[in-house]
Amino acid sequence: MLLAIDCGNTNTVFSIWDGEKFLCTLRTSTHHARTADAYFTWYSTLVKHYGIEVTITDVIISSTVPRVVFNLRVFADRFFGCRPMVVGKPDCALPVPPRVDAGTLVGPDRLVNTAGAFARHGGDLIVVDFGTATTCDVVAEDGAYVGGVIAPGVNLSLEALHMAAAALPHVDVTTPPRVIGTNTVDCMQSGVYWGYVGLVKGLCEKIRAEYARPMKVIGTGGLAPLFAQGADLFDEIEDDLTMHGLTVIHDYNKKG
Repeated sequence: MLLAIDCGNTNTVFSIWDGEKFLCTLRTSTHHARTADAYFTWYSTLVKHYGIEVTITDVIISSTVPRVVFNLRVFADRFFGCRPMVVGKPDCALPVPPRVDAGTLVGPDRLVNTAGAFARHGGDLIVVDFGTATTCDVVAEDGAYVGGVIAPGVNLSLEALHMAAAALPHVDVTTPPRVIGTNTVDCMQSGVYWGYVGLVKGLCEKIRAEYARPMKVIGTGGLAPLFAQGADLFDEIEDDLTMHGLTVIHDYNKKG
């Protein structure tokens, strides 16, 4: 029984994998000061609430926030008696190593998404992830991560807009009824929605032209389904791509 943990800049997600399917997925805000005991109290309370009885034997962690990894390691060791795999560390091998400039540290989330996308769709992919940052990751024919693009995330852009211009309110990200807004909220929602549709389309076109091969576009992240509405952005949308990638990397290391 595997506990897969994906720690992002905004949220941390725990998923329990029984070898065939995810039994449950739990989500909390990311906070570097959260202790191992606090993680376990939160985790055990929700597992009990869902009525799931499991014995965790393995833990794998992907974290873009290095300061939280220590407490997650302690959490795995203290409460499950296992040494967790940590994506990006030397003792956690990847099915195919990334091919990037020497000395470049690729974010663990991008490596995990690459592994998950290749396992499901093969190579020659663009993985678009709507997270704290909006990223486009290029997956080569053999499954290697070979580079990509990092742009500001949707919610990050909205927050920056609100903070920099006091007269502009907080708004929800939603599909606007039309491009031309007739009030402030509609104008902001249109700018964000259609602006990011144009951003993703333009980046994917440029990547395809530079890569010079047919490429499938995979969308993931909480906002991917929203941005797929009314816009031909993705060939597939994967809600659990990161978690699936963690199971792929875990299986590869176990077999290796």
